[in-house]
Amino acid sequence: MTLDILTSPALSVTHGFFTRKGGASSGVFEGLNCGPGSSDQSEAVEMNRARVAAAMEVALPQLATVHQVHSPDVVRLDGPMGDGAKPKADAMVTTVPGLALGILTADCQPVLFADAEAGVIAAAHAGWRGALDGVLEATIDEMVVAGATRDRIAAVIGPSISQTAYEVGPEFLERFLEDDPENGRFFINGFGNKYQFDLISYGLTRLRAAGIAHAEWTGHCTYSDPGRFFSYRRSVHQSEADYGRLIATIRL
Repeated sequence: MTLDILTSPALSVTHGFFTRKGGASSGVFEGLNCGPGSSDQSEAVEMNRARVAAAMEVALPQLATVHQVHSPDVVRLDGPMGDGAKPKADAMVTTVPGLALGILTADCQPVLFADAEAGVIAAAHAGWRGALDGVLEATIDEMVVAGATRDRIAAVIGPSISQTAYEVGPEFLERFLEDDPENGRFFINGFGNKYQFDLISYGLTRLRAAGIAHAEWTGHCTYSDPGRFFSYRRSVHQSEADYGRLIATIRL
């Protein structure tokens, strides 16, 4: 099956938000599961990652991913990581041509950044915790250190869980209100004492407040399209044992 890759004209470098279509995995992981941390067969995951690398026109060792931990931590990459343990971080920045940065998600926001003129790119994993703790701003700051300027940086949020599918409890709302009372605008009332959180609008607001040139969302909800996207929350609601991970990639 052919790979299904979403792109944005806002990013004038090679990139792709890969859907689950076109992979070698089966069962609940059916399709392009790129998560080595899942319980999927390692051979299938490696084959899927190889297909992604080929689509990005790089060798598999040139496809860099990190051990994501829902942090605001960013690493600067000056070359391939090799076979050692991956650093714990949730964003990567590079100026190295031919090095593809890959972020894994299954509802959280995959965010790809580029200042094509300066030759600086980045990729970030921004779930609610990472976004609240500043991973998006930290990524932009590291891009600036690497030579980018805010007025040239474009950022695109890929397939993520939308507000209609993101139900949270009152303690979740309180955490955001404690950080900034204005965060109440990202919540609407749900059923009972529940709320629905607009993660994407929250991410876009923080990106734009950081002063970059452009920020947008591709408009795709992971939860509501099971044929195209993996979703952690959907897997929980369906009592599935595990779930696949989507990959978003960018390279110079």
